Amino acid sequence: MKTQYIHGIHAVKSALKYDPTTIQEIVVDKRRSDDKSNAIIGAAKKAGVTVSRRDKKELDKLADGENHQGVIAVSAGSKPKGDKELTDFIQQLEHNPFLLILDGVQDPHNLGACLRTANAAGVDAVIIPKDKAVGMTSVVHKVSCGASHVIPVFQITNLARTMKSLQKEGVWIIGTAGETEQSYLDVDFKGSVAVVMGAEGEGMRRLTKEACDFLVKISMEGVVESLNVSVATGVVLFEAKRQRAS
Repeated sequence: MKTQYIHGIHAVKSALKYDPTTIQEIVVDKRRSDDKSNAIIGAAKKAGVTVSRRDKKELDKLADGENHQGVIAVSAGSKPKGDKELTDFIQQLEHNPFLLILDGVQDPHNLGACLRTANAAGVDAVIIPKDKAVGMTSVVHKVSCGASHVIPVFQITNLARTMKSLQKEGVWIIGTAGETEQSYLDVDFKGSVAVVMGAEGEGMRRLTKEACDFLVKISMEGVVESLNVSVATGVVLFEAKRQRAS
């Protein structure tokens, strides 16, 4: 597993709280001494994690120029969950599964935002492809504001095949596509469902689209033809949340 550098107050705090065994070291800007950074240092020491103080330039380098807020966690990373783990996860749930499938999202900011939204909407797990999509990078962890350490993420090899396996488990697959006529407001999200969102600009791939049980769209007003994938994800997931709560 490749070493990861998780940066930002919320991301590091979440990593220490939910995934402390993977954290090898906490690096703090030597100039920073405030309640937030001191709380992280305290949590690290409580978890038995080494803390070191370094110059801001060293943190800038570790964070590859991203805004680290003076705090970085050096993580060994978690072993990716795959197809076998997904099947076991679905079968162990004691309620109707509520899943999010992201077909080839490339931007780590978008993936992080989708994870944050999925967690807020009560999604059980997120499924992403291993190839031709962004993985769980430090930017994803930071943008997700801790959600990446809480919500299970499964990286699978063949998305269309996985979708068919989910259907055999009784999960209805609802994909989003601008060319369809059915509104997302007219679909029943109350049962076992997986919402599929396509990649930025291109949308879902052909095989992914063909594997869906239903295709729905978000009706647009004005001159804007489509929404950012993370925004569209929020729109659909919170409609599903509303229905499932009732």
